[in-house]
Amino acid sequence: MASSMMIKIAVIAFTSVFSLQCVLGALTCEELPVQVCAFSVSSSGARCVLEKSILRDGGAQYQCLTSEVMAENINEWIETEVCLNKCGLDRMAVGMSSDGLMEYSFTSKLCSPQCYNTCHNIVNLYFNLAAGEGVYLPRLCQAHRSGSRRMVQEVLNGKQSSITAESFEFASAPSASSSTMDITTAIPAASPVP
Repeated sequence: MASSMMIKIAVIAFTSVFSLQCVLGALTCEELPVQVCAFSVSSSGARCVLEKSILRDGGAQYQCLTSEVMAENINEWIETEVCLNKCGLDRMAVGMSSDGLMEYSFTSKLCSPQCYNTCHNIVNLYFNLAAGEGVYLPRLCQAHRSGSRRMVQEVLNGKQSSITAESFEFASAPSASSSTMDITTAIPAASPVP
């Protein structure tokens, strides 16, 4: 029942957003319903951010605001529920933070081919959030695909990793002997995020 209610709310919110665009001629974060604010991008290319304030009575009030963070080559974008689900994100996420990159389960979803290859708005956001922390997202995703939590931690901690192309092949292909793996070659540079 809660799922059907969320779908109805999302449909109403999307309808409201498109009505606002027709009337105003532009997508403005402050005019978006809070249900579609997070991960949206305004007409100017500024990312929308959902903010939460606590009222005197203890209740919460949400507001959609324009952030100073600009999206690269993306504007007038409302992220789809499909991408939010593929990437493991919540529509009512408050603020923008790189904290999720430290969570193995979140980064696994972000780096999955279903998210990384199809949800360019989300990948662009987290690519920039990761860069702000000194982490190169394609390398972090390579470490995730290797299946080694140690390699992921090395990338997150900025250590020189012993990850190799051979180790990625080994991690993705079942094999009985790990002692023959060559871990002395450096990783080739990954291609930039689309």
